[in-house]
Amino acid sequence: MSALRPTNDDSAIWDIWQAQFRLPVINVNAEVGTFKALSEAALTTDQLAAQLGVNARALSMNLAALCSMGLVEKRLGLWRATHLARTWLHPDGEGYWGYFTSQIDFNTTLRGRLLESLRTGKRPGDAGETASRPVEWERGSMSQEAAAGIANFMNAHSQAPALGAAAQSVFGELTSLMDVGCGSGVYGIEIARAHPKLNVVLMDLKEMATEAQKFIDRAGMGKQVSTAGVNMFKEAWPRGHDGHFFSNVFHDWSDATCRLLAKSSFDALPSGGRIFLNEILMDDDYTGPFPAAAFSLLMLVGTLGKQYSLAEFRDILGSAGFVDVEAVRTGGGYYSLVSARKP
Repeated sequence: MSALRPTNDDSAIWDIWQAQFRLPVINVNAEVGTFKALSEAALTTDQLAAQLGVNARALSMNLAALCSMGLVEKRLGLWRATHLARTWLHPDGEGYWGYFTSQIDFNTTLRGRLLESLRTGKRPGDAGETASRPVEWERGSMSQEAAAGIANFMNAHSQAPALGAAAQSVFGELTSLMDVGCGSGVYGIEIARAHPKLNVVLMDLKEMATEAQKFIDRAGMGKQVSTAGVNMFKEAWPRGHDGHFFSNVFHDWSDATCRLLAKSSFDALPSGGRIFLNEILMDDDYTGPFPAAAFSLLMLVGTLGKQYSLAEFRDILGSAGFVDVEAVRTGGGYYSLVSARKP
């Protein structure tokens, strides 16, 4: 039998690969004392971080994962261990599972990276020497071989959400869309395919733009889709587009850098122009859901960012001048499309 074409729902595959975070995040928090501390008192994130001697930002990302797994809960801004954690993960409890979970956890690399990030608030080895994707963007250049690897990596996990995003009718209201930080270009290509009157420009570092062109050629979309090799932090953005699209871009960066990106987009768009962020969103109270929380842990150990909530994106985009911020689930797995307008 031949292989099947992608659909817009790959959530089952996400569930499989994200399962790798469950045991390490439990063991890391057992090691630093999270479950014991939250069994004895209800604490804010900052209070808990101070008591444990860990980084508050990183702790908040760990707590979101633990909350979505039913091990801690958040009420009126205070965290507390649940009955499940007090029974089975308190180190003084008769039912303590920690001796077993620590021995059976074979993902020692991820466990070590999560522990280091929790204690320091930084991605492991963060002198800019890790092999994670955003380091290339931070450096502003990469080898063509690295670009090819990144393009294939991004394309592999973007098929379903690209189809989900492309199905949104709002793109039919635009004449020209720029896919910023396009990677393989899969999103821009699928959006163009779904909206034949729309012109799309795939913008990324020049090495990535070269790789994106290969995907354009493979898809036969050269009449609608083109590329632009631009460093989005150091070079002027192309003008003349009434929409900017970012997928899995803002989650790579700190709040401050996201605000810079939002302002750059705002300045380059005409009045009435739209910005779109395709992301897996955290809940507004930052307690889950697990797919977003686990993805945020990946951002913690490999990037400068995290998974953001719609409330956080509303603040970031609003600070640049955008209005009418809203989000819809696209049907592309766990992704949502955040949109806003330049007055």
